Formats: sequence, structure tokens, C-alpha cells
Amino acid sequence: MSVSGPTGPSGQVSPADPAHPEGPYGPTGPPRPGGERGLRLIPFRGLRYVPERVGSLAAVTSPPYDVVVRPEGQRALETADPYNVVRLILPEADTPQERHHQAARTLAAWLDEGVLAADPEPALYVYEQLDGDLLQRGVIGALRLSPPEDGVVLPHEDVMPGPVADRAALMRATGANLEPLLLVYRDGQATARIIDRTVATAEPVLATTTEDGVEHRMWALTDPTDVAAVNTDLGPRQALIADGHHRWATYRRLQAAHRPGTPWDYGLVLLVDTARYPLRVRAIHRLLQRLPPHTALRAAQSCFRVSALPGPLDRAMAALAEAAGQGNAFLLAGDGFHLLDRPQPERLTARVPVDRPEQWRRLDATVLHHLLLDDVWQVPDSPEHIRYIHDTAAAVALAERLGGTAVLMHPVREHVVLELARKGVMMPRKSTSFGPKPASGLVMRSLELG
Repeated sequence: MSVSGPTGPSGQVSPADPAHPEGPYGPTGPPRPGGERGLRLIPFRGLRYVPERVGSLAAVTSPPYDVVVRPEGQRALETADPYNVVRLILPEADTPQERHHQAARTLAAWLDEGVLAADPEPALYVYEQLDGDLLQRGVIGALRLSPPEDGVVLPHEDVMPGPVADRAALMRATGANLEPLLLVYRDGQATARIIDRTVATAEPVLATTTEDGVEHRMWALTDPTDVAAVNTDLGPRQALIADGHHRWATYRRLQAAHRPGTPWDYGLVLLVDTARYPLRVRAIHRLLQRLPPHTALRAAQSCFRVSALPGPLDRAMAALAEAAGQGNAFLLAGDGFHLLDRPQPERLTARVPVDRPEQWRRLDATVLHHLLLDDVWQVPDSPEHIRYIHDTAAAVALAERLGGTAVLMHPVREHVVLELARKGVMMPRKSTSFGPKPASGLVMRSLELG
């Protein structure tokens, strides 16, 4: 049976899972000898766009760097406004080193020109997103980085060395955290009260509606009593990385490269309480740029049942969801739609490693990478061969345009992600997409300002 299962409306994760009626994010345990332990969120002087210097706040924001569809989406953002943050998070130049230097020069120029400015005093930031009927609120701050053995921040996916090295070089060159990670925790009662009071009584420092129709508002939380209450509330809790594994690995790499007690001991995050604001969980699709659909289908018949499906895309995705309830299933697109399901048990036994928990062995992403990509299709997991696309329609359109194959996935349930993370078992990279993700460009953190 596949571990992918039904979610709530619009793919929203249920706030209470039967497998964890008590709430899954437990205490982190006693402090380590000689040091603190737990979540600690400190205020910082946020770098924000000066509204009078840009066309609109909406025009200068961007999705997170790894969600931007390249090159089409990147070009659209660059032309939306000359100061769009994509020029910082995805700078353009001939070499990686020059790209990072270009981002640093751009950031310095925008600060000199007054396009960006630091807030006058350190703050935590209450951040709200409203996407139709889905409301999400959380707190943005500089989180103290903790080692894996503390079990304070739980990753759940493997990372690729290339993106980590690239993000590290970019952060080092700019001296900034340009976009927050998304971390989730549960049942922060005091923090919830502070968030609600702030939203009800204070004026936001920014409000905008981005092109996708999502409404964004942000408030600065500067009262030391509130900041202390948030940290008292968060101190005994764990957080799960919902989005930003490569950036978390980057934070840890840069921390290790600096002496203790510097601003590199902290990283920019958004913390959301999923007991109050359940996230949506979606899949991340694969675009196999150099594998024609007919080649992929012919080879897949050796170990999967292959069925042609009629369109349109939403109808084909509904068929995928139904099949995923019975076992591993994938939807191939690029030359029409074809469902792959009912893998041969003996092939799974032969190709999927047996030294991991059964939940991990049944993951669609595990089966995809170990059986289909490595064995059947023999596609290397490199940017030249595989692109990871969050948007379903974009993955199909790119496959059709490039003559490649899009492998469309069904999402994993949140409790499975958490159970594996707590066991220290990493899922295959790019297995999940939690959201809504924070928009990039609304607030940044300069390491020079502490």
C-alpha cells in the first residue's frame, strides 16, 4: 500500500492526525551540558523595500528560489520590476562566482539608493498569508542554529551538495539571509495569543497582494515582553523543516566556517504552528529533459502496468490520486498522459534498499529513484537530466516543449514525513512541497546588522 494518502480540502494537511492524537512535535529533552537547547528566535533589523522607491511591493516579490520556473518564470519576474528580489536570489552572470558577486553588488547598490532599508529597531515579524479560504500566520525571526543530535530542528529530506555550495557562496558574498525557511511546530499557545493580539490591534508594516492572488501582511513585534514570551513558549518545542532543506544545510555549513558567537549562529526562518494553521502538502514533480516519452513508456512496461489516460490534466491527476491509494503510482506526461501503477513486487524487492523502515521503502519517491530512474531509465540525478518542478501544469508544458518526460507525483501525508524525520531517516530529496511558502522579498536579514 502506498503511504501517499488523502489530505483535506485543497490538499490541506489535517490539523490532527489519528496517528498522533496528542500532537506530534514533542519536547526536545533536557539541555546539553554547558549550553541551551530548544528553539530560540531573536529579533533582527529587517531589510525591507522602501515602498516609495519601487513600483509596488507585489512587483518586487518572488517565490522561493527553487520554486521559480527557469528560464520563463525568472524572466517574467525580472521584467516585472527592475528591483525584483529574483535579481538577488537568482542572479545572472556567466560563472557561479560572478553570479554571487553580482548579487552582492546589486544588494549594496539598492541599499545605497534607498531602495532597501533596515528597520530602525530589531523585531520579530508576524507574517500572514491569505490564499482564498486558507489563512496562515507565523513568526519570522533569526533562529539559533542547533546541531542534528539536539533534535530541535528535524530535517526530512536529503540534500544535494551543488545547491548547498551555491547558496553558501551566495550568502557569504551578500552577507545576508535573503529568504526565510519555512519551519513548522505545534501548540504554541502563548505565541498564538501574541500573534492574534498583534493582528487585531496593530498596524501592519506592509500589506500587498501578489500576482497569484495571495494577500500578504506583516507586523513588527518589538516589545521585549512579547519577544520573551514567544521564546519561553517555543523553547521546549521541536520544529520540522517544511521548506528549505538546502538553505538549512547552508546555514549549518556557514556556522561551522565561523567562530562561535557571531551572527552566523542564526538563520532567517518563518515558524508556523500547524495545530492552528494546517499547511498544504503537495508533490514535487520531475522533468526528465533528455528522456523522450515513448522511450520512458516502453522501458517502464518491464515493471509497471502502463495505461493511457484521457485528458485534461486535472482528470488525469484525479486518476493518479485514485491509483495512489492502492500502491505506488506515477503519471507520465509529455505525449499525452499515461498512468504507471502496480509495480512488480519482485522488482521492488530487488531494487529498493532493505536497510530502511518499511514506510521509507514504500514512498513513491523512493520507488521512483531506485527502480525507475536508477534501474529502468538509467537517468542520472543531475541538473542536466532532472529538473524538479513544483507546478503541475508547468511541468507538463515544459515536457511537451522540450520533448522530455514529466513524472507527476502524488503527495505524501504529513505524519509519514514526521515519523521518518523523528527516526532520523531522510526521504529522497524533493519528496514534498509544503505551503503556502513565504514570499521572498518581503523581509531579509543582513548579517552585518547582527
